[in-house]
Amino acid sequence: VQLQASGGGLVQAGGSLRLSCAASGRTFSSYVMGWFRQAPGKEREFVAAISGGGRNTVYADSVKGRFAISRDNAKNTVYLQVNSLKPEDTAVYYCAADATRAYVPSYTYAAGPQSYDYWGQGTQVTVSS
Repeated sequence: VQLQASGGGLVQAGGSLRLSCAASGRTFSSYVMGWFRQAPGKEREFVAAISGGGRNTVYADSVKGRFAISRDNAKNTVYLQVNSLKPEDTAVYYCAADATRAYVPSYTYAAGPQSYDYWGQGTQVTVSS
C-alpha cells in the first residue's frame, strides 16, 4: 500500500484547508485510515481516524468540532477538512493505513501509531497568526 498526502499550505488563523491522501491497493474500503500530525520538536500525535466503510470516525479532543475526516472509496482517497485553524495546528500532517482492519474498535487503537502499517510522506500545514 502506498499513500500520497497532499493539500497542505500556508493559511491565516481561522482559515481552512482540505488535505487528501490517495492510496494504492484494491481493497482500500477494508482499511482503517488515520491522520496524524507532528510539530517541530514534538512527538507525532493522533488527529482522526475513519473505518473502512466511512461510518465510524474518531477525533482527538484538540480538533473535535473543527476537523472532519471522510473518505471516497471509489477514488481510494481519504480527506481531512481542517477548519478554524490555529497557529498550534502547524505541523506536518501524515495519513496512515491499517490494512488488516476495517473497523475502529476503540479510541486507544485509533490513536496509536503502532496500529497502522503504512504511512504517507506528509504534507506541511502552516498557520500564521
